[in-house]
Amino acid sequence: MKIADATVLITGANRGIGLAFAKAFLVRGARKVYAGARNPGSITLPGVEPIKLDVTSASEVEAAARLAGDVSIVVNNAGIAAVGGFLAEDAEALLRSHFETNVFGVLRVSRAFAPALARNGGGALLNVASIGSWLSFPMLATYATSKAAVWSLSNGLRNELRGQGTQVMSLHMGFVDTDLTRGLDAQKSSPEAIVEYALDALEAGAEEALADELTRQVHGGLSAESPVYLMPR
Repeated sequence: MKIADATVLITGANRGIGLAFAKAFLVRGARKVYAGARNPGSITLPGVEPIKLDVTSASEVEAAARLAGDVSIVVNNAGIAAVGGFLAEDAEALLRSHFETNVFGVLRVSRAFAPALARNGGGALLNVASIGSWLSFPMLATYATSKAAVWSLSNGLRNELRGQGTQVMSLHMGFVDTDLTRGLDAQKSSPEAIVEYALDALEAGAEEALADELTRQVHGGLSAESPVYLMPR
């Protein structure tokens, strides 16, 4: 997928990985970058076009698709991450909340923009997933479940959109140094490093991007005799 002269929409583009994506697309010569956020006033990056977009709102997603009908790349980045395991009192509410944004949000945006991508030559969907697509532990169990669903959703969308020439790529990584991981004592990658890896992979035609060494190790261990996802952590 060629980035130079592309028209791009990024969800959750006001901070963290989304903001890093917006900056990187501009540097790589994208013609136009739509920066989606619940509050478009929070978009302050020069050179982008702010757009009101709450991925949990079907009406806002549909409005965005009408406004940004010239897109050739859609980045499903908007997401939430809350701490909580399956035995916590609020586990069901947490899981529903994660799915509403992290899974149904990706589905809404992908469905709404698929016709525009087809009209504009196929283009690409880039879905931000996680190393949590394959690993789960109590601190982020409901989050990991939602990212496992994003991985599966991406695989399904790839099959359904292949006929119209749309590249669907899922992006996986460990902890990234953003507001979502503030306070977590863990090794973290920079948003810029993750995004650079992702865009290189997108331009190379990849369908899956494993953006750090730990993620590559975990992915390689999925089919081991003792699969990594069964190991105590």
